[in-house]
Amino acid sequence: MLLLLLAFQIVGAVFVQRLKSENLRAFKQRVELTPYVDNSLITSLSMADAKKSDRQINSTLTGINNQNISDVQVVDAKGNIRGETSANGHAIVGQKTTDSRIKRVLYSGRSFSETTLNRADNKHYYISITPLFSSDGNNNTLVGAVYLRADLESVYDSIDGVTLIFATAAVFAIFIGVGLAILISRAITRPIDEMKKQTAKIADGNYSGHVHVYGDDELGELAQAVNNLSVRVEESREQSESERRRLDSVLTHMSDGVLATDRRGNITIINDMAAEFLNVDSVDQLKGLSILDVLDIREDYTLRDLLENQDTIYLDMSAQGRDQVLNAYFSLIQRESGFISGLVCVLHDITEQQKIDHDRKQFVSNVSHELRTPLTSLRSYIEALNDGAWKDPEVAPSFLKVTQDETDRMIRMINDLLSLSRMDSGTAKLELELVNLNELFTYILDRFDMMIKNETGEGHEKRPKNYSIKREFTQRDLWVEIDPDKFIQVIDNIMNNAIKYSPDGGVITCRLVETHDHVLLSISDQGLGIPKKDLGRIFDRFFRVDKARSRAQGGTGLGLAISREVIEMHNGRIWVESLEGKGSTFYITLPYEEYGEEDLWNEDQG
Repeated sequence: MLLLLLAFQIVGAVFVQRLKSENLRAFKQRVELTPYVDNSLITSLSMADAKKSDRQINSTLTGINNQNISDVQVVDAKGNIRGETSANGHAIVGQKTTDSRIKRVLYSGRSFSETTLNRADNKHYYISITPLFSSDGNNNTLVGAVYLRADLESVYDSIDGVTLIFATAAVFAIFIGVGLAILISRAITRPIDEMKKQTAKIADGNYSGHVHVYGDDELGELAQAVNNLSVRVEESREQSESERRRLDSVLTHMSDGVLATDRRGNITIINDMAAEFLNVDSVDQLKGLSILDVLDIREDYTLRDLLENQDTIYLDMSAQGRDQVLNAYFSLIQRESGFISGLVCVLHDITEQQKIDHDRKQFVSNVSHELRTPLTSLRSYIEALNDGAWKDPEVAPSFLKVTQDETDRMIRMINDLLSLSRMDSGTAKLELELVNLNELFTYILDRFDMMIKNETGEGHEKRPKNYSIKREFTQRDLWVEIDPDKFIQVIDNIMNNAIKYSPDGGVITCRLVETHDHVLLSISDQGLGIPKKDLGRIFDRFFRVDKARSRAQGGTGLGLAISREVIEMHNGRIWVESLEGKGSTFYITLPYEEYGEEDLWNEDQG
């Protein structure tokens, strides 16, 4: 109704205004004096004889026969009223006009017109004042003006009548439009109401009803879509129920405990094995509780820690009087959009595995004296001395010094292997020194270069394969605080593995660069590589990719495990990237803080 009313108001306002303008224009044309009257008045005003001029003016005004004109007044150039058509206006003939509008026309010589409302009789009038000019050759002389007043009531009465008719028609049109709108809205809302009721049933789990389709229009298509939705939702629910039953069956028969939470960390799903691990009689006792409280890890972890870092957590159940250790694996329940809706925790009993690992650690203490990695380097220098280097007074002392250093380092390394268990317990200590890592890394690689020369030199049996060491170091000196002996042990382990498994003619690439607040070392070989399935276990103790080949090479499966322990003690990180058949690259990162010249000088002085 408001829209219809607004539309008719706009149309009516434009129509009435246009009608008013056209009627006023037509009315002005009807009341306009003919050129004959204007010429006659100009001739009369130009006469020298005033009486004769007045008689002729009155004669001309008497001859005006226009019912719409209510008053005509003639004024000469001096402002004297010379003629008047109204019955009561003859008394003012001969007097000066007091109308400011007439004076303005006489002064300016331009026409004036306006529409006014007379307060006395409450009528509208059209007033027109036209100057009269006599033409004398090329000159036009103002001789007077004609004042004309016409009654506009007939025009306004006509406009009011048309407006009334239009308003009446608009009211009828609005009522008819409202009636049609009600009928149409009912035709639209009825199927919509049915669809609303059907969707409410679907929300309540009732899929039996269907929406009646009234036609092939958009509402009909929508109704058909709601019916299809009802069928699809029912099928999806049946499928979900089937999957849920299958999942319940899998969870029930799993040997691992499984817990699932909502996004707030409250447990929603738990299987019987998890309840058994947690020493709970019924799974219902744990539902709704926070996983941090159930696993008793609230003091060490927050829910954000579990969401951001899905690390493995070891749960020692000895506090509950049971000799049991659980391994808790966490993973996110994440939608395709990236929204995290919860966590899944898998509890695995690693009690037996922990016992085996303990036995392996004990075994390390028993066999560590056999792991003497520096022997190869030591043998190379001794062989060089035996080949005649001892006769060289410049080379022999340095070779003997290196031999003595390597012997001392071998003894220290054996002691380090014996203290591997102390590393696990956190009681081992580092002998930290501020070291130029570029020079230390170069020193280690120089020893391996010397091994290559001595083992492939003249007078010796050729090695079955050759290899070379390529260096890619940053030119900037990198000073880091490390335990040099333990760091040399790590590099020796990685380099020995690279040499063992490099092919004939292979290149071992060693890199050293600075990355923000860390230094990065890498050692790449072109060997057989590590299978993808073994990459995650390469740093485990006693783990060998190829057990037969490792034993033939003299490996024990402890070198990389020791390397990882040492690097982690330095707050660093070690990892490997490998493609089977193309080689492996071991990476080591260590924290790096740039030292000032004063610090380095003090260190050197010390």
